[in-house]
Amino acid sequence: MKDFKEKLSLVPTKPGSYQMKNKDGVIIYVGKAKNLQRRLRSYFTRTVTGKTRMLVEDIDDFDYIVTSSELESLILEITLIKKYDPKYNILLRDDKSYPYIELTNDKYPTLKIIRNVKRKKNKNHLYGPYPNVSAARKTVNIINRIYPLRKCDTLKKELCLYYHIHECLGYCKKEIDPTRIESMKKEIISFLKGDPDFITKKIQEEMEKASEMMNYEKALELKNMLEDIETTLRRQKIDLNKDYNFDLINYYNDNNYISIEIFFIRDGLLFGRHNEILSSIGDTENEVVEYIIKFYEKGLLPHELLIPDNLEKELLEAYFEKKVTCPQKGKLKSLLDLARENAKEQLELQEETLKKDDEERIKALEELGTLLNIKDLHRMESFDNSHLFGTFYVGGMVVFDDFLPNKDLYRKYKISPEVKDDLGAMKEVIYRRYFKTIMNEMYTPDLIVMDGGQLQISACKEILDSLGLKIPIIGLVKDKNHRTSFIMNEKYDILTVDKDSKLFLFLSKIQEEVHRYAISYHRNIKAKGALTSVLEVVPGIGEVRKKELLKKFGSLKRIKEATTEELTEVVGRDSAVKLKDYLNILDKGETL
Repeated sequence: MKDFKEKLSLVPTKPGSYQMKNKDGVIIYVGKAKNLQRRLRSYFTRTVTGKTRMLVEDIDDFDYIVTSSELESLILEITLIKKYDPKYNILLRDDKSYPYIELTNDKYPTLKIIRNVKRKKNKNHLYGPYPNVSAARKTVNIINRIYPLRKCDTLKKELCLYYHIHECLGYCKKEIDPTRIESMKKEIISFLKGDPDFITKKIQEEMEKASEMMNYEKALELKNMLEDIETTLRRQKIDLNKDYNFDLINYYNDNNYISIEIFFIRDGLLFGRHNEILSSIGDTENEVVEYIIKFYEKGLLPHELLIPDNLEKELLEAYFEKKVTCPQKGKLKSLLDLARENAKEQLELQEETLKKDDEERIKALEELGTLLNIKDLHRMESFDNSHLFGTFYVGGMVVFDDFLPNKDLYRKYKISPEVKDDLGAMKEVIYRRYFKTIMNEMYTPDLIVMDGGQLQISACKEILDSLGLKIPIIGLVKDKNHRTSFIMNEKYDILTVDKDSKLFLFLSKIQEEVHRYAISYHRNIKAKGALTSVLEVVPGIGEVRKKELLKKFGSLKRIKEATTEELTEVVGRDSAVKLKDYLNILDKGETL
């Protein structure tokens, strides 16, 4: 550990953000402090263990930026974390976003499950989040069966099956009384807010009709539906004098881990809970605040946040521009204490497994670092590409920190149509990734993991040399059954690694993940059949042309039916030909 005594004496006692750097000048941790000098001294004057010890041993220098307020230091901290993605700042193990139920405000409304609520700029009704995805699906299915809402994304030319089974009013051909639609919406909204009376009454009436007609199978199905509704709402109900949405957050920390618990309260209902356990560097309160900010980047903020009083209430309130409170007594304080108990229970259940997993990963990192003569090995990037019968290449990059996937840094690449082979596609992706590093002063990984052997390593070295970059490379070579067979270094030597070792297992998982990620690019497009997803891959079609195609044709089916000449009017001859070719291959081809 370096001696920073003299430099620390010059640090002011003002608020600000600080940046820890390694021997290569790379920012490895960003933090904030009310008192910069006190906070920075704490890293070098106290006994540290676990992840904090690893950080301190990795620090070769530090910088700091003084701010005029704590809010400015928080905003600066979050900005720098997004820019540099330091390896010691918290990594969200659970990166998924929770689904919401959306009731649209269209003339003819639909009810569906959505995930990307951040993109929604209209005034549709949103309910959630639903940590239990199956419960959300079941709720939507029940409502869609009982209420004849519009089921199609765009109105059809003819009446469909849903109309004939009485689950749609035939909006495409029939004139529907607007008051009937408003009445349905009112009842659905009431149910989603926790009042089941309208829906249970309808189900009971249908159940009685089914019994009278001796349709006992349907009657039993409706009876089970009633029980599902009653059980779900009974478990969710909380006796609170609040009729708006709020989230309640608490945490528990022990042995370099933080367990964070979030309760989602919606109109007096406990919609669900979220728990995540993180490795900590010991700056617990600051890490919890950082986590809260990262968590709500993926979902909607409720009307209010409830947090324990040792967190920075005013700071979060100013950052989110939302009400943040710290209950001191009553039912809300009891609920806050319950969240802490849940956080503690989850940590105690998982702590031994997490410790073992962390120890295995650290040991594997040290083993790989020794094999490659890399002192501080943490971040690895891996590349693969996919194509349709040798055309329409796409590339994928995955990032692993300490053998854990960092999905926020995954990237997809649409590759130039001139590229007709795997190595050419790989070279383009690597060039674009690391040219961006040079231009934007982004981080570089500690190791590049290629999906392949000598040819792939050589292609990567060629690009890195052209950019003047020195990054260690290894290749993972597969056998004829497409399983990882052996590991090769950048000198094309085969490394001696036991195939039953954790290191071999972790590297194989990286290879499996990058292959899955790259190949899913085409497969997801084919599965979704979404126009915007298809256009994302076709070379020569950017945002402007995509909007023009959407405006003119409106659906993937109509684009497929259009002639090349009709497409040429919108996107030009070259892009029109490529688009038709891609759609033809997509219809009959499999991703490779």
